[in-house]
Amino acid sequence: MHKRVSLSRRAIPSVTKVLDSLGKIDLPRPLIVDLVRRELSKIRASGKIPECRSIVDLVRISLEQLRASRLQPVINGTGIVIHTNVGRAPLASAAVRALSEVGSAYSNLEYDLVTGNRGHRGAYIENALALLCGAESAAVVNNCAAALVLIVQHFTRTKPEVVISRGELVQIGGGFRIGEILEATGAKLREVGATNKTTLADYARAISSKTAMILKVHRSNFFMSGFVESPSSAAIAALARKKRVPFAEDLGSGAIVATEQFGIPEHEPTPAEALNDGADLVCFSGDKLFGGPQAGIIAGKKRFIAALKRDPLFRALRCDKLIFAALQSTVDLHLNDSSSEIPAIAFLQISKDELRARAAAIFGRLRGLPLQIVIGRGTVKVGGGTLPRSVMSSVTIDILPENCTVRDFATTLRRSSPPVIGHIANERFKLDLRTIFPQQDDAVVDAIRAACARTAGNRESEDE
Repeated sequence: MHKRVSLSRRAIPSVTKVLDSLGKIDLPRPLIVDLVRRELSKIRASGKIPECRSIVDLVRISLEQLRASRLQPVINGTGIVIHTNVGRAPLASAAVRALSEVGSAYSNLEYDLVTGNRGHRGAYIENALALLCGAESAAVVNNCAAALVLIVQHFTRTKPEVVISRGELVQIGGGFRIGEILEATGAKLREVGATNKTTLADYARAISSKTAMILKVHRSNFFMSGFVESPSSAAIAALARKKRVPFAEDLGSGAIVATEQFGIPEHEPTPAEALNDGADLVCFSGDKLFGGPQAGIIAGKKRFIAALKRDPLFRALRCDKLIFAALQSTVDLHLNDSSSEIPAIAFLQISKDELRARAAAIFGRLRGLPLQIVIGRGTVKVGGGTLPRSVMSSVTIDILPENCTVRDFATTLRRSSPPVIGHIANERFKLDLRTIFPQQDDAVVDAIRAACARTAGNRESEDE
């Protein structure tokens, strides 16, 4: 028995033989070798030895999966502007240039060009953000969750309790819950009110000698209606001043411009509004409606910001030169009233006439392919936990392939270069043009043509 097993294991090809059979693979060779060894080890452990060709095919599939996991650009036809799964807000061209210029050379990250001495990291960006937010001061960390952790951890050093409404203990993407994030700092949550109703009196009764701060979290990714009540930020701020406790507000999305200008009736509070209502500190994301790189932006009272920056945790959460470069360029666009150059905002401003014209051009270029194509209507969501009640009308390319299923067609487009991502609705594959850059239309057409050729070839192979 042992001899038969040994003989069968000898049938497993060597690593070198598999590598030679694979041919050229566009991945670092150490990664390829490691994957081949792991796949061969699995086969050896299973006791079932397939033929060499099957082993090579299995390795090739694993390599394709590995290559697909590399970070790469995709074409977003989902109709979700701030889509966390595909990288949230695309950067403005100015931010991309800044990344290239600063990233490819040395920079004055912590060097004072006036005095020649060590400088202050983020001096320009902090001043610019403070001005943009109508704040006394500002600071930047690596994301909004980090900003919230820094704020809560700092204020609960001497007093343990954070007062927060039960109706604001939201769950954000990836299963993370605000309450669990706060408790990870060691803070004790003093939950007030009910899920649907929290009054100012609830906050007042909860404040004690153990209260470190009051925290308000914007319900950015859901809404409640009906028998609901929540005190305004201004009312909570007035109570906080009276009780001499800090009041911070997590705004989440970081809308700087009024969302109503996009034809969206739902209002997203801005940092300037929250601070004007009396919040001592606000925090928000840099890569949502702000339109920049991932960052957690904190703005508010100078003494509180200064204290946060002295906190040892601040260094662990600080941003690098690339984030500062991209964020700096994005802030400049906002300050120069050039926010229409920020892609996330530009997508929301595209007219339906422009979308229809692009759809007609794409439709014309796809004639003659084995597809049923219709120019359809779409509804775009802002996404990123922003404006959950609001949608915008849009224009879609609706496709019903003739040589394969809709799901197989979607899979083929995801494997194109660059990958094209849409969604399936009403048994049609749909690409929403509002979230596709106009300069990507050619690539979309090429990908669809290639997908048709590939699916036709697969069908002929099956027929044989």
